[in-house]
Amino acid sequence: MDYNKSKKVDWAYIFTVPNILCYFRIALIAPMLCFFFKARTMDYAEEYTISAAICLVLSGLSDFFDGLLARKLNQVTELGKMLDPVADKLTLFAVGICVVFIEPAVIPVISLLILKDFLMLIGASYMLKNHVKPCASKWYGKVGTFLFYISVGLIVLFDLILGKGEEFRIFAIILLTVTAVMMIYSLIRYFLFFREIMKKE
Repeated sequence: MDYNKSKKVDWAYIFTVPNILCYFRIALIAPMLCFFFKARTMDYAEEYTISAAICLVLSGLSDFFDGLLARKLNQVTELGKMLDPVADKLTLFAVGICVVFIEPAVIPVISLLILKDFLMLIGASYMLKNHVKPCASKWYGKVGTFLFYISVGLIVLFDLILGKGEEFRIFAIILLTVTAVMMIYSLIRYFLFFREIMKKE
């Protein structure tokens, strides 16, 4: 079945396998935040910390597989192209809020993430206004997201095992610097891609 040629929006279009994974990723945000802050108020209660980590891992896995399955099952849809970045952004912001409570040093990276996504939103809005369909996520965007997940996960793990100290701070700064560099690279590549598309219109 070719989902892109179907002009009628029906349940099969809305609930494709990749779209369901996006809905699942969005639904995981609430319990992840709940478990995280419950763990914080109970001095890192192990069961809540593990539960929050499981939510994050499941979110990362669903993010990886939704695009893969969309292409494999021929279920690449315009709805899916919008849902995927929305789920990504909501999850990243939620995770960013959690990590700020652990290590304030992440604030510059979170700010960079917000700026990048805000600029991309402006670019996508401009494209839609000019009747140009926004592009799907590129590999460099996915790598930036993946690095953010990895950095956050390792920072949380490092904090739980060793606690805050000079070693923790150096470790966190290195991870966040690498993530920030990838985000800047991703933003530049998206800008160049956006400029090329608009030149053709």
